[in-house]
Amino acid sequence: MRIYITAILKANLLYRDEVRATLQHMVQESRKEAACMQYDLHQTTDDENQFIFYEIWESRAGLEHHNQQPYILAFGRMAEEKLQETPQIYLMERIA
Repeated sequence: MRIYITAILKANLLYRDEVRATLQHMVQESRKEAACMQYDLHQTTDDENQFIFYEIWESRAGLEHHNQQPYILAFGRMAEEKLQETPQIYLMERIA
């Protein structure tokens, strides 16, 4: 069953450019994964510190594999220092 994700992140102003570069690297690497069906990054127009991912994964197992990739783990380590708040992550299943 496919897994859909929306993740909302808010960078600390001092680290916005570094966070953005890291997120863009995550997009490049994630799109190479076999289970990745879609992995898009957006920046909101009213707050340039806020980023939103929209992802579609082939399966929960594929998502779990993704979450163990070195670039995802590295982002997790930097997030506490360089984000304003804990990311909001919504895992969803399509119902219609």
